[in-house]
Amino acid sequence: MELKRTLDLRLITGLIIAHALLFFSFHDKAIFWYIFSGSILILIAFATFQGDVEDEASFIKYLFLGVISGLLLYLLFWIGYQLFEMANSGFKKDVRRLYRWFAPSLFWHYLALILVAAPGEEMFWRGFVQKRLLKHLKPYVAIIAGSLLYGSVHIYSGSFLLMFAAFSSGLVWGFLYFWKKSMPLVIVSHIIFDMMMFIFLPLT
Repeated sequence: MELKRTLDLRLITGLIIAHALLFFSFHDKAIFWYIFSGSILILIAFATFQGDVEDEASFIKYLFLGVISGLLLYLLFWIGYQLFEMANSGFKKDVRRLYRWFAPSLFWHYLALILVAAPGEEMFWRGFVQKRLLKHLKPYVAIIAGSLLYGSVHIYSGSFLLMFAAFSSGLVWGFLYFWKKSMPLVIVSHIIFDMMMFIFLPLT
């Protein structure tokens, strides 16, 4: 199915806002968590006004699938990190730089990561952007397009690696959201992934 001729003004507006907010978030690494947290709150508000999010999975199901998918996604990233490190001696240096620039370091950073960033990104990118794309595109195309758009706002970080990581994880969460129609599921998955990546077992 081709894109409708009429422009989806809500989607375009949301993407412009997201790019503007993430541009300012990545602009100054010293205050990244302050601006980023505020930016995500704005995106949550925007997504909330666009309609209800889906929640068709039971509590036990979304909790179980969310935890398992988050752990499996982290495992895939861990395996990929090991493989790239063996093939490219500079890969570990790039990953360390990303952790140094953007990883949480203060207690409130970790709270913002779990309570704001993970839920907010899912509500906006899957609950709003992907749902809008599904109105115009076939499911698999919408999931890929939504993941590309999710990755695109990370261009302002100056790291292709972060863009690729966002795109890859976006594919998984986009598929999960389309499959189970459950926002809590993908939020739990995102939180578990972030906790493994930044708290329990950082890659480096």
